[in-house]
Amino acid sequence: MIQKKICLLGASSVGKTSLVRQFVEGIFSEKYLTTIGVKVDKKVVSLAHEQVQLLLWDIEGNDRYHVFQERYLRGAAAYIIVVDQTRASSLLEGIDIHTLARQASDCPAILAINKNDLQATWHWDDSENKSYHKLFDLQFITSAKTGEQVEAMFLAIAELLYRSKKDDVTT
Repeated sequence: MIQKKICLLGASSVGKTSLVRQFVEGIFSEKYLTTIGVKVDKKVVSLAHEQVQLLLWDIEGNDRYHVFQERYLRGAAAYIIVVDQTRASSLLEGIDIHTLARQASDCPAILAINKNDLQATWHWDDSENKSYHKLFDLQFITSAKTGEQVEAMFLAIAELLYRSKKDDVTT
């Protein structure tokens, strides 16, 4: 079994903790508890070829007033930028965090547009969509509340990381 560290990054209250809880425990809570520092959870996923243990680092929300803690990215195999589709500012903050994370790591970056169970307050046009596709290795529209695309996102990340591990071994 291989282990892969995945960091969840984003502005405060975008749903990072809720995504992790939905994936690991299959539950959603309406209670909002802010994450201080980092909380680590793990879950084993089965791929067709091997089992992968995902170490999920739920990192405290960043906003324009906090300094990005790049040390949390050390050893990460991938990171997920989580944004809230009901707050356009969270996308801008997420892109800022992604820019800072890229300075610390070149691992795969995933964009999770969360809270798809709620009415979106922003949409991007085709040209913006193309530019975001260039920034991220994978994109998902998720809902931690309903579970929509949560499992699929983490499985796709595990598969991507497994394939990259395999590519590293064969080259």
